[in-house]
Amino acid sequence: MLDSAVTIEKETSSRVALSDAAVALLRRLQGIHGPLMFHQSGGCCDGSSPMCFPAGDFMTSAQDVLLGRFDLAEPGEEPQPIEFWMSSEQFAYWSHTHLTVDVVPGRGSGFSVEAPEGVRFLIRSRLMETAEPFA
Repeated sequence: MLDSAVTIEKETSSRVALSDAAVALLRRLQGIHGPLMFHQSGGCCDGSSPMCFPAGDFMTSAQDVLLGRFDLAEPGEEPQPIEFWMSSEQFAYWSHTHLTVDVVPGRGSGFSVEAPEGVRFLIRSRLMETAEPFA
């Protein structure tokens, strides 16, 4: 499990993590696509799954919250940053949860870079012990 760096002002606990399977897949995908990013928009269907894009292919705005930043690099390697963004509307619903990005067999969205691999990213959540709700 890889926890993200804290990115929300005044918070001290990570809000998002990557499972070991997600880390392994993301390292492989970065070798294919270069730097990556996640965005979780909310809504139904594919919007309820985290979407993984080449970094910069999804334009974030003031309506998005940077929940965490990971470094996928193995020890001794150059940094391999990946950010996890969420729409502020979705975060208003999930502000009390810690999210873990995991990988399961099956097809997700055709827009997310893992789709051709026959797997999809999904979110597993648990209540946070301490968190400042998003304002």
